[in-house]
Amino acid sequence: MKESIRNRLEQFLARHTEIAALLATPEAAASMEQWRKLNQEYSQLQPLVERYSAYQAVEQQYADTEAMLADPEMRALAEEELHPLKAQLADLEAALYLALIPPDPDDEHNIFLEVRAGTGGEEAALFAADLCRMYLRYAERQRWQTEILSESWSGLNGYKEVVVRISGKAVYARLKFESGAHRVQRVPETEAQGRIHTSACTVAVLPEVEETSAITINTADLKVDTYRASGAGGQHINKTDSAIRITH
Repeated sequence: MKESIRNRLEQFLARHTEIAALLATPEAAASMEQWRKLNQEYSQLQPLVERYSAYQAVEQQYADTEAMLADPEMRALAEEELHPLKAQLADLEAALYLALIPPDPDDEHNIFLEVRAGTGGEEAALFAADLCRMYLRYAERQRWQTEILSESWSGLNGYKEVVVRISGKAVYARLKFESGAHRVQRVPETEAQGRIHTSACTVAVLPEVEETSAITINTADLKVDTYRASGAGGQHINKTDSAIRITH
């Protein structure tokens, strides 16, 4: 492993230990917002720290086994054990490199899930309802909380549009790649002659933003430009402000 990577991992390990100590202090418990942020950072570092600890254990085992090569009686056994240990170290190192990739800052957020029927008429609306039930069932199995915020029904109990709020741990991380168009080819309930129809729905997954404090803007920092139409025309030409640009 490169020394720079090892130093970076040691920094994360030290930060993980520091957060664990901070969470045990009364000061952290006094501020719910501070406690939540520390707990979130601790949870994000936990998998990385566990992988690094596993890597260090195998690395120490490899070093101990390599030292046995100097003993003629243990050399054959040591050589036999070194090969799988080396492969295990390579796998753990690759996993550590993946864990070092910075996470999406929105991964831990709750989401708003919108399912909207697309092309396909009533069959698209039925497909949208199937998709919505699938997501609700998945959320139930993950022990997430769900709340239907708005829904628009079609004539055959399908969804023209439905918006659901889903809250829980790492909801956005699990569902963010569901955004986009979804297509189905099947014999729909609305088909009497057994023909296969193609229908589509769109799914939008939006992270729920955190509440922000009120923003104060000093009017002295604003530059206001007004514009008026020019040329021949009615009585409002050159007299009425038709566009305003505000620059901060």
